[in-house]
Amino acid sequence: MRTWQVGDVMTRDVVTAREGTPYREIVDVLIRRGISGLPVTDGFRRVLGVVSEADLLHKIEHSGEPAQRRIFEGRRRRGARGDLLRVHLRTDAEIREDVVREVLHRILAVRDGLVTVQVLAGEVTLAGRLDRRSVAGLAGRLAARVSGVVRVSNTIAFDVDDTALVEEGRITPVA
Repeated sequence: MRTWQVGDVMTRDVVTAREGTPYREIVDVLIRRGISGLPVTDGFRRVLGVVSEADLLHKIEHSGEPAQRRIFEGRRRRGARGDLLRVHLRTDAEIREDVVREVLHRILAVRDGLVTVQVLAGEVTLAGRLDRRSVAGLAGRLAARVSGVVRVSNTIAFDVDDTALVEEGRITPVA
C-alpha cells in the first residue's frame, strides 16, 4: 500500500503575489485559479509568507469598528454561501452605485451634489459637505458595509458638530 506524499497533491503551476499586491487582485487570482492560497514573494522570488482565503476572510470579518464587525458562522456556512470572497470582485461602478443609491439617497436622504463618491479598486473616497458631523460619520460607516468595499476614506466636511449633543442624549442620531 502506497503512502500519500505532498508531491501527490501539491500544485506545480504556482502563482505568487508580492507584498504590495492589492487585496482585490489576490481575491481575483484565488477565484480565477480555483485555489485557496498563494505564496508571497520578494523581488528575488524568495517566499516571505503565504496568504490564504482564510486570511482574507479574517480581514473581512474584523474590518470596521468592533460593534460593526462582520461575523462568519464557520466552515459549514461558508460552503453553503459559496465563495465569500466573490463580493470583492464587484466592479468599482457597481460599488459606487450602491454607495450613492443605497447609503446616500435611500438611507441618509442626501441630495445630489452634496457628496461625491469615487471608487478605485474597492477603495471608496467620500468628499463634500453635510450639515451635521453625525451624518458625515454615518455615511462613512455605512459605505464601509457595502459589499466589495475594501476601505473608506471619508473627508466629508460638516457645518455643525452635533456629536456632543448625541452623546449627552439631547438629540437622537440619524439611522
